[in-house]
Amino acid sequence: MSIRLRRALAVAAVVTLGLGAASCGSAKQSSGGGSSGGSSGGASASGSVAVGAVRIGLLLPETKTTRYEQFDRPLIEQKIKALAPDAQIDYYNANQDATTQQTQVDTALTKGDKVLILDAVDAKSIQSSVQKAHDAGVKVLAYDRLAQGPVDAYVSFDNHKVGELQGQALVAAVGGKASAGSIIMINGSPTDPNAADFKAGAHSAMDGKLKIGKEYDTPQWDPNQANQEAAAAITAIGANNVVGVYSANDGMAAGIATALKASGLSVPLTGQDAQLDAIQRILAGTQTMTIYKPFKPEADIAGQMAVALAAGKTLDSTLAPTTVTNGSGNKVPANLITPIVVTKDNVKDTVVKDGLYTVDQICTPDYAAACKSAGLQ
Repeated sequence: MSIRLRRALAVAAVVTLGLGAASCGSAKQSSGGGSSGGSSGGASASGSVAVGAVRIGLLLPETKTTRYEQFDRPLIEQKIKALAPDAQIDYYNANQDATTQQTQVDTALTKGDKVLILDAVDAKSIQSSVQKAHDAGVKVLAYDRLAQGPVDAYVSFDNHKVGELQGQALVAAVGGKASAGSIIMINGSPTDPNAADFKAGAHSAMDGKLKIGKEYDTPQWDPNQANQEAAAAITAIGANNVVGVYSANDGMAAGIATALKASGLSVPLTGQDAQLDAIQRILAGTQTMTIYKPFKPEADIAGQMAVALAAGKTLDSTLAPTTVTNGSGNKVPANLITPIVVTKDNVKDTVVKDGLYTVDQICTPDYAAACKSAGLQ
């Protein structure tokens, strides 16, 4: 695990990460690289091209998930500035409102942004805005979530693999208790194409091995909604019959963990995003695992792609080594990064080693004993 992680994070500004297995759901991977549709000339992974004082819009979806403001935004901005010091970055956050994000795209176009790095709140409803940008000659780079419409490039993780790893971890954690009861499955937002991929990947690993008692698709990835769904499912199934919970991400896992505690349950619980509170729950034994998606490589690739597109360059096969097909049928040059499982056993060799969190950040007084037991202190 640690070897693969070191390789993953060595990419920085020079090479991109290896691809995982073919993604399914709304983003279907095909072989070969692709052109961004820019003017002649190529852009390698170094991304060093002269773009002057170009404006680049960065549109992130929400703040409930801590990664966006804590990691994605500063890392993307740093990479763009490193490659194009005179570039101006216009930042927008939609606070999980699709209509607000559409208005923000209009604002970015009015300001004269030439490239939009877009993490869509709603991949389908944003299509008209993507088309509007395309018609205006503005490049759209889909970040983390694959928007519909004529998108020029996409960087994310192998999202089907994310769900598969989550499902495999839950199967292993439930173990011999699988025949004694059911799991609860709490998926992400139905408007997020990634959520569909996570769900499909998890089902591919769990179907035939675990019985699903209740399954929900949770609007806007809302932790409070996930808490209510978990509580309702526990009541419907019976606390004694719940053997595990699939949570698509860590934010919802926080709400689910609260519901489990209120019901006196201690069962395996999955997650994703390697949030600080999730790492602490993993050490304390109230969450089983999370998926670590190294934010720096994703952000670095986004910055390289954005600067290259701003300079009118095509994306070569090093920077965009594959293509995906989005929900509207557009083929998009893409780079998909392999995700990493984090458990109590490898916290030190993953998120701590990479500097995502320090031991002091993780091992607050409430978690000191758990940290000592895990060898962090």
